[in-house]
Amino acid sequence: MNSWTRRNFTKTVILAGATSALGAVRAAGANDRVRVGFIGVGNRGDQVLDAFLTHPDAEVVALCDLSQDYMGFAAKKIGASPRQFRDYRRLLELKDLDAVVIAVPDHWHALQTIQACQAGKDVYVEKPLSLCVAEGRAMVKAVRSSGRVCQVGIHRRSVPVCQEAAKFVREGGLGKVTAARAFHIQNEWPSGIGNPPDENPPANLDWEAWLGPAPKRSYNQNRTFYRFRWFYDYSGGQVTNFGVHYIDFIQWALGADAPTTVTALGARAADLKDNREIPDTLEAIWQYPGGTLVTFSQFNATAGQWSVPGCELELRGTLGTLYLFGNGYEVVPDPISDDEFPARSPLTRAQDGRYRRNAKARIEPRKVHASSTADTAPHARNFLDCVKSRAKCNCDIEIGHRSTSATLLANIALKTRSVLEWDAQTEQFPNYPQANKLLRYQYRAPYRFPD
Repeated sequence: MNSWTRRNFTKTVILAGATSALGAVRAAGANDRVRVGFIGVGNRGDQVLDAFLTHPDAEVVALCDLSQDYMGFAAKKIGASPRQFRDYRRLLELKDLDAVVIAVPDHWHALQTIQACQAGKDVYVEKPLSLCVAEGRAMVKAVRSSGRVCQVGIHRRSVPVCQEAAKFVREGGLGKVTAARAFHIQNEWPSGIGNPPDENPPANLDWEAWLGPAPKRSYNQNRTFYRFRWFYDYSGGQVTNFGVHYIDFIQWALGADAPTTVTALGARAADLKDNREIPDTLEAIWQYPGGTLVTFSQFNATAGQWSVPGCELELRGTLGTLYLFGNGYEVVPDPISDDEFPARSPLTRAQDGRYRRNAKARIEPRKVHASSTADTAPHARNFLDCVKSRAKCNCDIEIGHRSTSATLLANIALKTRSVLEWDAQTEQFPNYPQANKLLRYQYRAPYRFPD
């Protein structure tokens, strides 16, 4: 891996992209199959693999992972003999590959997506799109300049019940939305993710390759695989892990693509006995054009703390409230009175009786059930269709970048303990120039930050 120079690799992938991009699309269309390679097949990668395997026209021909155990398990699931690589760049060299699925830790998303585009491959990249805002913008630039199709794995964009709920809100079904709330609630006390010591990496793990552009750190098992999400070197924590799904849905329903203001507070308030960096308790607040307030609450508490049990998020409008669950959504109308609200408060008994008599719902209640609002298979289907048609995906790269950016801004507000104004056109904080330094970070040599 280290014997390759970046210059040689760039030359190779540009030539490969120039000669194979059109041919790959034609070949996929000729036999109605899309030849896919997977980079990362553990945990979430395994789940996304399952989603693609539900579609007969997805032909998984190559796998890449630092774990041979993960690749072996995936190969058995595929039921064929996909080529296997430990270096993702070797996979990207393949001429008979139409698209790649990138399901690796967040800090690798940018480089692998950009290099896949340069190699002439269409890309399905897991959420959150990037580790910092500048990475995301560079990824958008790479997708657009190469003419590739890119789907970001915010998969609710392709779930019919979520599409219906977002459209209902966007078309005024709740009146004007004044507030939205989203929740991640999990009681991790007392031990959290545990506190293992730093140690030598296992013999079968290339720790240098796992770290990639991230800072050099001693190996700790909590920094790998799923638990990397509790460390800022590789992830934005739960506000980007879960929060990006919720903030994306809220922006989608509002018809907005960026907040105007953001702030956040958080702490390791539960005194967990582990070595995490991210807070176990956090509250982020965004304000959107028109004044809508949006909050993401990460609580170290029991599920009973939800305002409505099982509700992932809620949108409150002047006509009622929409609750989104893991298996559908519900609209609860508010009774509205035509009478003018009295200047004096509290209401007298006579006034209260008048309001009760005259109040009536302006919208109809509704309950819509689905098997799941988190099924990834429709998102994979949309990507495969767009690889063939060359249309933009349901969660195109720009959408994924904007939704990811909103969550990344919350972490910057948390770190600076400030109220930040956001200019979505320049992607800068006009009221706090020092915070703009946190929109990017320094890659570890020999890796170079994408511009």
